[in-house]
Amino acid sequence: MYGVQDISLERIAKGDIEVNEYIVGITVACLNVTAFVAALVSANVCDVLGRRAAMRIGALLLFISALMQTASPNLEVLVIGRSIQGLGVGFLSMTVPVIQAEIAPGHARGVFVTIENLFLNAGFSLSTWVGYAFYSYMPSEMAWRGSYIVFTGTSLVLLVGTVFLPETPRWLIKNGFHQEGLATLADLQDASATSDEDVNRTYKEIVSAIEFEHQQGGDSTWTEIFTRYTRRTVMAVTSQMFAQLNGINAILYFLPENLIRAGFDVPKSLLYTGVSSTMLIVGIIPTIYLVDTLGRRALLIIGGIGMALCLAIVGGLQFHVDNLESTSPQLSSAAKGIFACICLYLAFFAFSWGPVPWLIPAEVFPLRARARGMALATGSNWFWDFVIAFATPPLSQSLRGGIYFIIVGFVTTSVLLVLLVYRETAGTTLEELSEVFGDTPFVNVRSVSVPDMKEARSSMHM
Repeated sequence: MYGVQDISLERIAKGDIEVNEYIVGITVACLNVTAFVAALVSANVCDVLGRRAAMRIGALLLFISALMQTASPNLEVLVIGRSIQGLGVGFLSMTVPVIQAEIAPGHARGVFVTIENLFLNAGFSLSTWVGYAFYSYMPSEMAWRGSYIVFTGTSLVLLVGTVFLPETPRWLIKNGFHQEGLATLADLQDASATSDEDVNRTYKEIVSAIEFEHQQGGDSTWTEIFTRYTRRTVMAVTSQMFAQLNGINAILYFLPENLIRAGFDVPKSLLYTGVSSTMLIVGIIPTIYLVDTLGRRALLIIGGIGMALCLAIVGGLQFHVDNLESTSPQLSSAAKGIFACICLYLAFFAFSWGPVPWLIPAEVFPLRARARGMALATGSNWFWDFVIAFATPPLSQSLRGGIYFIIVGFVTTSVLLVLLVYRETAGTTLEELSEVFGDTPFVNVRSVSVPDMKEARSSMHM
């Protein structure tokens, strides 16, 4: 695919593949550029056409890109396919957390978004094992096309699944579909009657918040995101920024290469990449139980401290490995130490800076600013993801173990920012969060009337 002739496992292990590291960076990072653009564009689509439509568009783009990459005859077509994949990923990464936050009850919103991240981590782990399974086809093209064949199938499942996805009640009510919104609320809370107190209270809070926001001028402008919702924007954008700068993709994108540099051969580096990816699943399981009780801030602080310690050890061991001869008996133990600390780092990341930065921007903004705020935060994620993907190959080549200490500096900065700036958002409904950030209370919910449930349900099936 890169035009290298007579490729072999021995050449890969030695790093002798004659591919410019900047070409590798562009091939990886083109997805991030288009994802950044799509994340910003999808805000208007999400507000005008709905959350479900935006997710469907993203799924369709993913399916098209999967077909292109599976059949790509050269590197140019592969890059175009990855770029289209980035558009789909941008739509989905912005829209899905908003859907999760808007359908979840206030006391379990963190659980919903964390479970989504659990499946994301499981999908990534599965992809590493798929890559390892197709490794046996080396040097045939099936070694890399096979993964795209699997990607085509999973993207088709996602596209079909959007047909059965309901629209969020908050978007329905905001756009005048009050009966449909009430019926969806009842279905989500498994309530059959309008008299259900939780359904009525949630419906009234939503309507009251929307009426108050209409009094403030309707949907927010991009300027208001920065001027009126400054602290929220800082929390949303920096949480996504440090989710990247704290090193996860600098490590995951090039983990097989990093393990080879640490002293493993090619088969073991691919096997251990699959093994280490399971730590993303193990680490996030405690978060499901703690994110709504211990709180968002505590998870970010605890996880950040653990990540910094692990990365510092990895950096020190990498410097040690670089000074060893290839026949040194210490090489094996040092490489295993690097692998163990990377596994612990991944567990700490999955516990904290993996799921929480996707939760914060989806919940901190009011409804009138939620799509734009989430788009801005997601755009921040993909911008810094692009920087990481493009800069990591040359930096790793020149700095070796020093790159890990740069990441430690970013992790330390992120922990300090959480301590000084972030507000706790656990345990409140989306409408109650206005009080957390000191907003003016909206109108009295007692003045809101509730539609008849029978009419609401009949309108859903017309």
